[in-house]
Amino acid sequence: MPDRAIGSTSVNATPSPAVMQQLLDSARRARAQAYAPYSKFSVGAALLDEQGRVHAGCNIENAAYPQGLCAEASALAHLVLAGGKRVLAVVVVGQAAQPVTPCGGCRQKLREFAADDAPVWSADLHMITARHTLGALLPASFGPQHVAAGTP
Repeated sequence: MPDRAIGSTSVNATPSPAVMQQLLDSARRARAQAYAPYSKFSVGAALLDEQGRVHAGCNIENAAYPQGLCAEASALAHLVLAGGKRVLAVVVVGQAAQPVTPCGGCRQKLREFAADDAPVWSADLHMITARHTLGALLPASFGPQHVAAGTP
């Protein structure tokens, strides 16, 4: 079940400070639950949906190594299960020398639910380390509108 956001955010607007804090807290809590026995690289993600709800996920590794789930994919599964249709904002929490951003596959997965101008924040356990838009992370992306345009 998703966390309930405090207040709401319109499409592609910057979340209120309270909602931003909820996204950060949710992603950090999710990171603490990550299952990363092989890489030891725990990641948490939190997504804000069009109803003002926060959906969190963590990475889940597998002995058949590339068969795991990224935190963003896990959070997207929670969003879809709860009936969410749009991602308005993303927070990714990981501990590294450089800001942790979604991998290429997760950028494409997020593109299915988010617009190019959706904000994507990177954070560690203490602070926000970077801010991008999905379009900056995945330029000239292929999205649902391409498939819709090609159908008879």
